[in-house]
Amino acid sequence: MDFNKLVEDYGCKAFTDDVMKERIPKSAYKAFHESLDNGEELSRECATVIANAMKIWAVEHGATHFTHWFTPMTGLTAEKHDAFLEPDGSKAVLEFSGKTLRKGEPDASSFPSGGLRATFEARGYTAWDCTSPAFVKDGSLYIPTLFCSYTGEALDKKTPLLRSSDALSAAACRLLPLIGVDGVTKVSASVGAEQEYFLVDDQYYQKRMDLKLTGRTLFGAMAPKGQELEDHYFGSLKRKVAAFMKDLDNELWKYGIPSKTKHNEVAPAQHEVACVYAKVNITTDNNHLLMQLAQDIAKKHGLRCLLHEKPFEGVNGSGKHNNWSVVTNTGINLFNPGKNPAENKPFIAALACTIKGIDEYSELLRMAIASAGNDHRLGANEAPPAIISMFLGEELDALVEEICTGKKLNLEDRGRFATGVSVVPTFSKDNTDRNRTSPFAFTGNKFEFRGVGSSQSIAGPNTILNAILAQEMIEMAEAIESGKTFEEVVKEFVSQHRRIIFNGDGYSAEWEEEAARRKLPNNKNTVDALRCLKDPKFVNMLDDLGVYSKVELASRYEILLDNYIKTIQVEALTAVKMFKTQIYPAVCDYLAKVSKEASAAKKAGIPAEFLVDDAKQLAAMINEAKEKNATLEANIIKAQASEKEIFEVACMWRDDVFGLMQSLRKTVDAIEEIVDEDYWPIPSYIDLLFGI
Repeated sequence: MDFNKLVEDYGCKAFTDDVMKERIPKSAYKAFHESLDNGEELSRECATVIANAMKIWAVEHGATHFTHWFTPMTGLTAEKHDAFLEPDGSKAVLEFSGKTLRKGEPDASSFPSGGLRATFEARGYTAWDCTSPAFVKDGSLYIPTLFCSYTGEALDKKTPLLRSSDALSAAACRLLPLIGVDGVTKVSASVGAEQEYFLVDDQYYQKRMDLKLTGRTLFGAMAPKGQELEDHYFGSLKRKVAAFMKDLDNELWKYGIPSKTKHNEVAPAQHEVACVYAKVNITTDNNHLLMQLAQDIAKKHGLRCLLHEKPFEGVNGSGKHNNWSVVTNTGINLFNPGKNPAENKPFIAALACTIKGIDEYSELLRMAIASAGNDHRLGANEAPPAIISMFLGEELDALVEEICTGKKLNLEDRGRFATGVSVVPTFSKDNTDRNRTSPFAFTGNKFEFRGVGSSQSIAGPNTILNAILAQEMIEMAEAIESGKTFEEVVKEFVSQHRRIIFNGDGYSAEWEEEAARRKLPNNKNTVDALRCLKDPKFVNMLDDLGVYSKVELASRYEILLDNYIKTIQVEALTAVKMFKTQIYPAVCDYLAKVSKEASAAKKAGIPAEFLVDDAKQLAAMINEAKEKNATLEANIIKAQASEKEIFEVACMWRDDVFGLMQSLRKTVDAIEEIVDEDYWPIPSYIDLLFGI
């Protein structure tokens, strides 16, 4: 490996700030950054200069087209590619203007709008997010953009995210001078996202209709070995997996995505890649690109990358741990407690606002991670429960007690960690242990939101986190401005909302009972979680901050419920088709074989009642599955024909369709356990989880 080339290649496919600085005049570069710093619109002249430099750079890197890259409410990215080439009489020229860079016009009619747009109203606009670097991929220049309707409403996930960032910055800049922190003109959310995923052999993937159509296995008996021995976690990488990871890292680095860590996760065939912190909108774009690259590169290695939250029953699901901190333009991390947390006013303020915000708006946070896929994962192995709570650790828990009681506590110095081995030096301990069962845990100088699903965009959860903190900072500033002391406000915030703090085992049944006593919400599924979007308290808060308008929130309610309905519908129809065309015929063939053997034994005078018993048992089980499948089909038709309000329809799909899918699966999986594997028509969990 050429180390110099490794460093040189980092970011070579991205039009970074350094590249821009090299390729445009100093005056244009200065004007660009002044517009960013002051929040002003970029001039047409400056945009034209940047567009020309970006075009030349992109063509040098093999680009023939450009695309405005955005994140509609499908949860995926979208792109429409246009050629740089423009005819000019009998010749052709390369055109890419400042106007084209700043604004695009994709057809908006077919993207989810939740009633914001009529089907015939097609116009929508993309606007350049100039804070996120453009990049070259597969012969096109990708320009990160926002996506809005003709009438101005956000049709994407990035626009509200950037609005929430502005709201957070404004609120923090208002509060900080009131507690003695001067010189801060901008505050930004900084995020590091960990990405979990599964890898399976492509030959098995191609034979699984459910994986191809839904991303998860709708049927599948557990393998004799799962993750019980915990030997896969941080285990040595298989050669094929290691080769994939190496190529993924190399490609990520070329795009300037700071991939830092890779390892095996707990479940067989499960892995993780983690990237270093960046501003929240850049990390969001990077994570979207990471997911695309992982899926593309896996195919080149004869693999398939599964991003679904729960592709396999009985083993860990996959999440996307969202590490969130808030940093001022002067370099202060508001979540860094420092050596003396009790005297660190910026930290105390941010902590108190976060405690109050997570308690008051926990339902919004739960909504932000709601999806049909994540419903399978939340509350299961290595995933936080659906109950939102905070973990602070012993030191900060003691600090909270001190704030509430006024009694000075002697916080024990954690000192250094000694291994007991003479040749190994001691090292300093962190100020908290980790709590893997907490959905929102303090981990030293940041909060780790563990509830985000592996296939989800981190834009939604971070939009809500930013908005929550902004709202509470505004309320703290207002209280101080009205005459209350900082200490009084902090005590009020913390003492009234400390019920959200829980440092114990979030998986335990006792916690669910305790959470109920504390009156903490427990929305166990997406349908219930989305109800908060109808609550005036939440709607008004987000509207007042300018993060979402009331119309946009109403559209999100419709879009997210519709997405849930369609997801369950696709899964249910796939399950029916698999049972009718693959599983049922195969089991009938095996039943015929067993019956034939029983009959032959009887004719030969061989005692073979056990074969008759096997045939009867199998016949009863397949009959039970057939009846469940017939009921499932009837319930699908009923739900499809329903003209009830969308929430009630979603409840039908959840209760009458999804519930029966689970019941059908239970019977089919039991049948798989007793059918000759040569007759079973689809790859088993042994193939999928251990087949690489």
